[in-house]
This record gives sequence, C-alpha cells and structure tokens, in this order.
Amino acid sequence: MTALLHLTTDAEWQAARDRGAVVAASLAAVGFIHLSTAEQVHLPANALFSGRDDIVLLWIDPARLAATLRWEPGQPNDPDGMLFPHLYGPIEIESVLWVVPYRPGPDGAFGNPEDALGG
Repeated sequence: MTALLHLTTDAEWQAARDRGAVVAASLAAVGFIHLSTAEQVHLPANALFSGRDDIVLLWIDPARLAATLRWEPGQPNDPDGMLFPHLYGPIEIESVLWVVPYRPGPDGAFGNPEDALGG
C-alpha cells in the first residue's frame, strides 16, 4: 500500500477530527480534495504554503477512502504528464494513518515529506 498525502493546517485538522472527516474548501469550490504522493507533495506545499510553520501532512490509506479517487493533471506549471490524486468526497478520519508536522527549511521551502516521519 502506498499512502497518499493531504496538506492541511493544524487548526483544520483539529476541526476535521471534531467533524469526523476532512472537508477541504476545494471540495465545494472545485468538487474534489487535492491529494499528492510523497514524491510530489512538495510542489503544492511550496506553491501554497511556503514559509508557513502550521502545516501538517495527513498520510492516508487509499483503500480506506469511500469517495471516488481519480488521477488527474494538476496545475499547468507542474511537470509534464504528472497526475495527482483527486478525491471526490471527504477524507474520513479512519483513513488517516499518520498526522505529521511538515515544516519548511530555513529557506521557507518544503522538502522530502519522509523526513517528517523520521525516515
């Protein structure tokens, strides 16, 4: 099993725990929640959260997700042919394996998410 990742803030994660699911704003705005693989999560992290120190990574078991998962193109400036996992529904709390702080380096940029796991 390869975990998928979702970027969120500490505060949004706490609200999701109280609600029982992650319901990101993108679900209402574009119809899906943005997910990433470990190899690509630094791209949205640096584009959206550069320098922020309140970001956590949700490591998700895709087999536990109830909603439809599709692999689709990301942003036009992403590497050619790169597809991102998009979840067409909420992320149930039960599908989250780990919640790990994801902090940028001294230059404000995010790097390898596996470093946050201690690996």
